[in-house]
Amino acid sequence: MTMSAIEAKRSINCPLAGENPGKPLRFVFVLLDEFSYLTFSCAIEALRLANEYQRVTRYEWQVLSETGSPVRGSNGLALMVDGPLRPISGDETLIVCGGDHITKTTTPKLVFWLRQTAGLCARLGGMSTGAFALAKAGFLSNTKATLHWEYHAAFRELFPHIELLDTIYHYDGKRFTCAGCAASMDMMLHLIADDCGNDVATQVADLMVYTSPRSFGYAQRRSFLSRSGSRNTKLSYCLELMSDQIEEPLSLEGLARKVGVSRRQLQRLFRKHLKNTPNSYYTSMRLERARALLLQTELSVTEVCVATGFKSPPHFTRSYREKFGVLPSREAGIRSRAGS
Repeated sequence: MTMSAIEAKRSINCPLAGENPGKPLRFVFVLLDEFSYLTFSCAIEALRLANEYQRVTRYEWQVLSETGSPVRGSNGLALMVDGPLRPISGDETLIVCGGDHITKTTTPKLVFWLRQTAGLCARLGGMSTGAFALAKAGFLSNTKATLHWEYHAAFRELFPHIELLDTIYHYDGKRFTCAGCAASMDMMLHLIADDCGNDVATQVADLMVYTSPRSFGYAQRRSFLSRSGSRNTKLSYCLELMSDQIEEPLSLEGLARKVGVSRRQLQRLFRKHLKNTPNSYYTSMRLERARALLLQTELSVTEVCVATGFKSPPHFTRSYREKFGVLPSREAGIRSRAGS
């Protein structure tokens, strides 16, 4: 099933940063294989509705792929594009939209193209996992960044020098990144407000039936407190500590000391609110992180074992198989076949 991006084109004459008020503001979207359809659709619709509200075409955009061939999204649907990668001009906003298997879809050809041309554009952004491509090309070294929370562990392993945020989007005036999905609406509404004013952005949000747009400071996920279904702040703090200390797990005594309760009290909190023990919950959290790293990065099984705090590879393999019903080496093989 295909949908033509060409059919959605519009033109604009909204100024960028107050310059050239009569000149169209152009967006160029580069879609990577297995891109997030929801992320891309939300962004395009925001621009389309900005045109519709003002009753005059304000934005135009072009959709590219690496080769100019249709791109298949993570949902299996193929999208027609306007052409292959091309030089980007200084009045265009370039956005890279990624999705699954980002370490494979960020190809050497794409990285080389970004390094050659992306620095010339008016604004540069990444949606969903598009931040991977920008980081690999060297465009996020001096700024903060964000991307979908599911890929945070992989990003931190590959780019430890980049400050990664847990917010829905980050925007510094020229470069921006967002978590994707609904967060791309929030980010585009921010850009529309900058370009065309708050009134236009508000009307676009209403047309999208998005009555409560979020600012860039919003966290991507519900707090540990709300996710646990408990109002116990000590339990929530413990879960945050666990999440932050994956590579070097804290002992049960260490967790209890930091939380400010006894070991026995901590065990009771987990039994009451999570129907689990602290050790079992912690191990499960580390194994979930391990699976994400195996599927999303090129790290070896041994490297993932170390990155998730398992001191013994045989223990890691046994625990992984007990939880997921498959050997970690097989997961790594699935990753390699998916990216080939």
